[in-house]
Amino acid sequence: MIKISNKGEIDLKPRVAFYTLGCKLNFSETATIARDFHSDKFNRVSFDSPAEVYIINTCSVTENADTKFKGVVKKALHLNPDAFIAAIGCYAQLQPESLLSIDGVDIVLGASEKFKLIDYLGDLTKKTQGVIHSCEISDANNYESSFSLDDRTRAFLKVQDGCDYKCTYCTIPKARGISRSDSLQNIIKQAIKITSKGIKEIVLTGVNIGDFGKGEFGNKKHQHTFLDLINSLDEIEALKRIRISSIEPNLLSDKIIDFVAKSRAFVPHFHIPLQSGNNEILKKMKRRYLSDLYKDRIIKIKTLMPDACIGADVIVGFPGESDDDFLETYKFIADLDISYLHVFSYSERPNTEAEKMVDIIPKELRLKRSKMLRGLSVKKRRSFYEKQLGKKVKVLFEQNNKKGYATGFSENYLKVRAPWNPKLANTIHEIELVKIDEEGFLRF
Repeated sequence: MIKISNKGEIDLKPRVAFYTLGCKLNFSETATIARDFHSDKFNRVSFDSPAEVYIINTCSVTENADTKFKGVVKKALHLNPDAFIAAIGCYAQLQPESLLSIDGVDIVLGASEKFKLIDYLGDLTKKTQGVIHSCEISDANNYESSFSLDDRTRAFLKVQDGCDYKCTYCTIPKARGISRSDSLQNIIKQAIKITSKGIKEIVLTGVNIGDFGKGEFGNKKHQHTFLDLINSLDEIEALKRIRISSIEPNLLSDKIIDFVAKSRAFVPHFHIPLQSGNNEILKKMKRRYLSDLYKDRIIKIKTLMPDACIGADVIVGFPGESDDDFLETYKFIADLDISYLHVFSYSERPNTEAEKMVDIIPKELRLKRSKMLRGLSVKKRRSFYEKQLGKKVKVLFEQNNKKGYATGFSENYLKVRAPWNPKLANTIHEIELVKIDEEGFLRF
């Protein structure tokens, strides 16, 4: 814990490090929680460094996330066997006893308690028996604003939390509670604060952001809508780019698509969860749309924004998914004008409807189907990139020197790189794309 400064002064403040598993929403919340650890009480260090306190923000979307948590704990204890380890986040709310049973974990904080983390760290003595502080998820109905400032190029801005949907495979409503939103006024204030730090791009994030407005000011009725939100954000002149992280197809209205197509700051990039191209599987999942609606959304976007990038989430191996059902999904995606996929093998999660379903798909078959769709995703992305050759795009370059290159993203989410030049960092340049290099980046 003792640290000697450059002036020879002894610093007895404990070092704290943070690690985030999961989604952009988790990243925004980790960043917000970390800002409570003021420099007068703690020294913040990277997770690769020895520290007295390690904070791990957990995810429980898949079994792999659970396994990865154990690996992160092991890494922390390797750096400091006496470190105090706190687990927060979704997995901490869902399975607190399971987390506490892992060697080295000292405290587990649930959905509401994680935002009061610093209040629980008065005694950092390593525990022989850890403790759990977790409310009933029905009581987790307060909204906690969050945004990240760690990356000077882009920020994740949380606008909504929780979900009222009942998808049969999903634990998120049990981990985060009911759908609720930040106030429109507060989001505008946060966006202005973010731009004042020189950040060029904001990514809107949440659990179900198309449901924005529900729970605003504690009112279950919508005082504002997602369309109201994006209209207001688009008026912030200092904000150069706004990206929508993910939006449900049934909530992606024609009006929202029309607005993005004409907006000043919103970029032509959509991530729209699909999960399956087979209607019977979609019904078993209790999704709120069928494949025809999803297809209509893609056609609408591409008609107005031919160069738009569209990503999709897909789950393979859901209970009862036959070979024919999977092939229908494969063909549905192959025929769609989308740009890339995030593919997930179905993972049984405790206390979900799907966990009790019959016709379980063997894991080796799930992996085979996943591999097929990942291969299709590679082809889709390559085809999308090839269609962009010869066109001019605006690229926001990032801060980091990655193996001698400056990398960045275009408005329509093309990965671009150029020889490293520090002057490119956090700047936007219009370039003409001339080739795709050996690592899949576009070049100019």
